[in-house]
Parts: sequence; C-alpha cells; structure tokens
Amino acid sequence: MTSDTPAAATQPKRTRPKPGERRLQILQALAAMLEAPGADRITTAALAARLDVSEAALYRHFASKAQMFEGLIEFIEHSLFSLANQVLEREADPAAQIARIVSALLQFAEKNPGMGRVLAGDALVFEHERLNQRINQCLERMESLLRQPARALAEARGAQTPTVDAQARASAALSLVLGRWQRHARTGFTRLPTEHLDATLRLLLA
Repeated sequence: MTSDTPAAATQPKRTRPKPGERRLQILQALAAMLEAPGADRITTAALAARLDVSEAALYRHFASKAQMFEGLIEFIEHSLFSLANQVLEREADPAAQIARIVSALLQFAEKNPGMGRVLAGDALVFEHERLNQRINQCLERMESLLRQPARALAEARGAQTPTVDAQARASAALSLVLGRWQRHARTGFTRLPTEHLDATLRLLLA
C-alpha cells in the first residue's frame, strides 16, 4: 500500500475546538434545544447527540448538567445587565430609562426564546433548585437597578414618598416583565413579550 492512496489523500482532518470553544458550543446547543415549544426535560444524552460528541466530552467542560445551566444563566445575566447599564448611561430622562430597560428585557426573551424560558423558570422545573435561586437573585438585582430611575422619576414629579413610590414602580415594572416572559413560554412563543408594548409602558409610567 502506498502512502498516496486516494483514501489517504482525501481523508478530512478533524480539527479540535479551540480552548473555550467547545464550552460555548455546549451552551449554544442547550439554548437552542430549549427553543422547542413544550420541550421535555433536556438530558445530557440528547445534548451530546445534538453536538455529535460523547456525554464524557460534555463532562470535560462541565461537572454536571446544573453547571451547564449555570453557565447559560451567567451569559443571560451578563447580557441583561449590560443592556440595562447602557440605557442608564445613555438616557438622562428617568421615565425613558425605565421604558427602555423594560423594552430591552422583553426583547431579549423574544429574540432568545430558549433563554427566555430559563428566565421565566419554565425550563428549570425539573432541574436543581439552586438554579431557580440564581434566577431569583438575578431578578432581585434587576428590580434594585430599576428602583434608581424610579426614584428619580418620583422626585421629579414631586412625590411625597419617593422611596415608597420607587419601590412600587420598580416592582410593577419587573412584574410586567416576568409576566410577559412566562406568557411567552407557556403559549409556545405565540404571544410575544413586546405585544402592545408602547401602550403598556404608558400605563406603567403614568
């Protein structure tokens, strides 16, 4: 057998992913699988099959499926707070800040329905309890962030109790977001989070 046989010449070389690339691929595949409306609980076997790798290959990058979800939640948190902080930096009007942050949160779930299911808790029903706790902490931080422009708005309007008003408006804003996320997930992504958004924001900021 010669070394220049057609089989040897045409055999494609399998390139290894760069450091961190496989980890990102796993998280992308997990998010994509969550985009199936009414998807059953995702197993590591199904995730490995989607990536055409072994389950052992998954565990070289994540110690458990819960850790994979945590990696996805970290990405979600970074994305949401980056968007919110950009709004606070670029907008001077507190009412506009609240409106744009709420819009950004809803648009994120609309564009990334799998991640929206994580935020709504729908994708975490059968997963480790610490994942729900992590999402709750994320929501609490977002409500705290919303209280900043809410208080500025209350003060600008001459409210007698700006702290109380700010807490109420921030809570209402986050409740709106969470409700829209949950409806989006539970309707198989047919009811969009941004439905009648302008009119809804006018009511929120009245």
